[in-house]
Amino acid sequence: MKFLRLLGLVMIMMAASYPLNAENLSPANEWITLGTSAGPIPDAVRSQPANALVVNGNVYLADAGDGTAGRLASAGYSHKAVRAIFISHLHFDHTGGIPAILALRWQTSAREPITIYGPPGTRDTVEGIFAFMEYGALGAYGVPGQTPKPANYQVEVVELEDGSTIDTGDFTLTAVRNTHYSWPEGSDEWKKFQSFAFKFELPNSSIVYTGDTGPSGAVEKLAQNADLLVSEMMDIDKTVEAVSRANPNMPEKALANMRSHLTAHHVTPEQVGEMATRAKVKKLVATHLAPAMLESSEVDYYTKRVRSKFDGDFFIASDLDRF
Repeated sequence: MKFLRLLGLVMIMMAASYPLNAENLSPANEWITLGTSAGPIPDAVRSQPANALVVNGNVYLADAGDGTAGRLASAGYSHKAVRAIFISHLHFDHTGGIPAILALRWQTSAREPITIYGPPGTRDTVEGIFAFMEYGALGAYGVPGQTPKPANYQVEVVELEDGSTIDTGDFTLTAVRNTHYSWPEGSDEWKKFQSFAFKFELPNSSIVYTGDTGPSGAVEKLAQNADLLVSEMMDIDKTVEAVSRANPNMPEKALANMRSHLTAHHVTPEQVGEMATRAKVKKLVATHLAPAMLESSEVDYYTKRVRSKFDGDFFIASDLDRF
């Protein structure tokens, strides 16, 4: 029995002292596109939407779709280095990686607290993750006599509103409501379901992340003169064609409704270029891609479409690209 207790303590101490991949931490601030595929269908090459902003060795996530923990490790950073997660909206392709990050932090005895920021509903979402973790946390390492930490240990949740600002010490974040939803303004749904774009203002640079959005004057205003604009991008026609092929019996009305939804709630390559031009951004990066744009010919085709409206630096991101 004493041996088992000692073994359990050793495992916990090892987990608590596990390095944060410090040898791989970049001395410079950087934005890493961890996952670049539009959801919700998983892709074999591109992971679900997720980004990491690294500042002073601290890691901050902007969305965390399925596969985020693994992509973070591939980038050379530990899940234990994550200080905060900023959720643009509560669609599952943007939140599916959060349970893994919180559970792995608990399992490896992360010492530093983490804060999860997001729209209304984020607290309920995270409470659901704690419920998912509860049974496993109670069992801890299976060593008698242990008193495990609760599932919500060192986790704080902050729900944002349109115009909210947060000072992390490493940067100031501003959240603005975008047009990924189109509920009638003032309705109960409009108040309850919100989607944000984020601006990260560092001492010497600014980064704007659109999240999922349709054309939006608020996002353009947020992005004015940004050093880096990270925008979603979707080919509406190709996406509708793909849906039609996958669902050959889909009624025409349903297909038309889908096209209307995608047109209102996402941006085309030309719209991405126009937004960047009007905002006078210095560098533009496209992510949350549909279609996946895996072939060089596809990358060239969509690059030309964006460049027809924007003549600055432009890149179609791949997973683990650094900017």
